[in-house]
Amino acid sequence: MDFVEGVFELREIQKLEGHTDRVWGLAWNPSNPSMLASCSGDKTVRIWERNPNQKTWQCKVVLEETHTRTVRSCAWSPSGMLLAAASFDATTSIWKHVGDDMECVATLEGHENEVKSISWNTSGSLLATCGRDKSVWIWEVQPGNEFECASVLQGHTQDVKMVQWHPSMDVLVSVSYDNSIKVWVEEDNDTDDWHCVQTLGESSGGHSSTVWALSFNHKGDRMVTCSDDLSIKIWDTGNDPTQSSSDGWRPWKHLCTLSGYHDRTIFSVDWSKEGVIASGAADDGIRLFVESASDLVGGPSFLMFLKKEKAHEMDVNSVQWNPKDSRLLASASDDGTIKIWELASVS
Repeated sequence: MDFVEGVFELREIQKLEGHTDRVWGLAWNPSNPSMLASCSGDKTVRIWERNPNQKTWQCKVVLEETHTRTVRSCAWSPSGMLLAAASFDATTSIWKHVGDDMECVATLEGHENEVKSISWNTSGSLLATCGRDKSVWIWEVQPGNEFECASVLQGHTQDVKMVQWHPSMDVLVSVSYDNSIKVWVEEDNDTDDWHCVQTLGESSGGHSSTVWALSFNHKGDRMVTCSDDLSIKIWDTGNDPTQSSSDGWRPWKHLCTLSGYHDRTIFSVDWSKEGVIASGAADDGIRLFVESASDLVGGPSFLMFLKKEKAHEMDVNSVQWNPKDSRLLASASDDGTIKIWELASVS
């Protein structure tokens, strides 16, 4: 699809209502792309599924009475069998499909206070959590739904907003209220120790205020971050990340900055398999960006090809592309709703 030359619209397919407080996070199920999880300030997680006949999403299950405060983040394991939910009550719950229902099979405790984000590595053997206590925890997934803390990573000086594993390697990236992006890898020895191999701050082309979120492109050689400084930044490893050092890690370099597209804090970014970056912000809007033909002098540049004003009535907290149908985008908002959008060409 030529997003640069074509004319596109974000067409609202459905508004999902049911949460009684702001919706913070969304997660499409990787093995069943018609299933979406959402989490909210109402202390619940909802599982929505598309009815194949009516083509509409319905709430199938409400996961409740487990958390005593906001559920801030949710993430499916790569197999789609387990769902992790991170809460302001300092715990993370792990849920498993049991027939048509889901049951809580584990609760991870250790963070001092609010858990802000959660991410599974690509093999499903590791889980990362982060929180307001400035730490990042790495958990090993054991047989029988047991989870053992492998490492507690201290390095951020403030609240850690998000953690995300690289799509093909055991490299973890965290972003924080301290304005920095940190890259973590495991030590080469057998100590289970993880260490920070790179910190991307303002001096290295980074953000000048809180970094809220990050996302990798499909190949994993680029990532995008968004911030309270109203900018979106693209980072590049410069080479194919698979052709790299023994621990699989290559340094990230600032590629370009997109600014002037949102006029309030940008809370969420997500990079689709087709190469489209979606952003959601406190200006209630969604923007879509794509790489334009490379300018040989200035290097790669990205342009906004779609601007959706008033996508929601309040802040957009999360935007997530469907893993299979890369035209489907889900968004979540402070207005308590989730919207499913289709990126469609205007003929």
